[in-house]
Amino acid sequence: MYRMLGKTPSGKVEEADYSLSKLGEYEWVWVDLSSPTKEEAARLFSQYQFHPLAVEDCLDAINQRPKVDFFEDYMFLVIYALKEDYLMAELDLFVSKQFIITYHQMTINAIHEVWETALGQSLDTPIDILHQLIDRVVDEYFPKAYDIEERLNALEENADLLSIKELMNHLYDLRMIIFRIRRVILPMNDLLYRITHTEKMTLVSEKQYYFNDVYDHLLKLREMIEGYRDFSADLRDNYMSVNSNNMNETIMALTIITTIFMPLSFIAGLYGMNFSFMPMAGWKHGFWYVMLVMGISAVVMVVFFKAKGWVFRARVYKRGRNKEHGG
Repeated sequence: MYRMLGKTPSGKVEEADYSLSKLGEYEWVWVDLSSPTKEEAARLFSQYQFHPLAVEDCLDAINQRPKVDFFEDYMFLVIYALKEDYLMAELDLFVSKQFIITYHQMTINAIHEVWETALGQSLDTPIDILHQLIDRVVDEYFPKAYDIEERLNALEENADLLSIKELMNHLYDLRMIIFRIRRVILPMNDLLYRITHTEKMTLVSEKQYYFNDVYDHLLKLREMIEGYRDFSADLRDNYMSVNSNNMNETIMALTIITTIFMPLSFIAGLYGMNFSFMPMAGWKHGFWYVMLVMGISAVVMVVFFKAKGWVFRARVYKRGRNKEHGG
């Protein structure tokens, strides 16, 4: 779908039906291509004689890395907007003094908002539109970033008393989101750095302070995402440590039980052999004597393990944790 707005020589920004013959009537135009066919996009791009590599990146179904390429009298940018459920929407832009062309396959809120702002006569040049688009796209990342922070804090507090397995599942989902955002934020950071430090587009240098402000926002966002990544890694290590400790305690309990019953099993197995002559086999009190020996052996083993601190260790550990939390 095509739509176009342009600035007339009188300074008014207005919407118009796209037509190649109308382009000369405006000081600059903004052509927005929302989910166009490849034929429609290729026809428009051929009219402006864009570089084939830029057109290929634009039409390619494979998502491109955020970047900026400078050509003789225009620049080509690839940025990503963050949508609901943390989906990434690619936005391609061709920008010069006379035009800005936006190409996207998914609906992007920033496009609609800036379009309305431009119609309100608040934007004077295509570079102003570019700045507003990037600024709003970056600002949309912050609510999602704060949401990640809240979810990480909730996992740390574990007020819902989730099991380690459930906590790990939630944590891995969050880490996937963090890495997905990080793969976009880092190259966008480089993109803004190149824009703010380029000498190839004098029009950009006139708005350098505005782009520097967006760059500062990206730096803050990058620090937040890196902090979340480190924090989530610490939580993962803590959960794995607790899980390993619980497993060790379970294995220890099973080992203690097995060790206690080992001499009892040995005695029972010994007297279960079919020999004609066995000690105390004919004695009427032999059974109770053997049971007494087995009981004493079990008590001795329990006392020994308790003296070593191996029995009731898990219970003592949990009490210690409750005391630390004032329980």
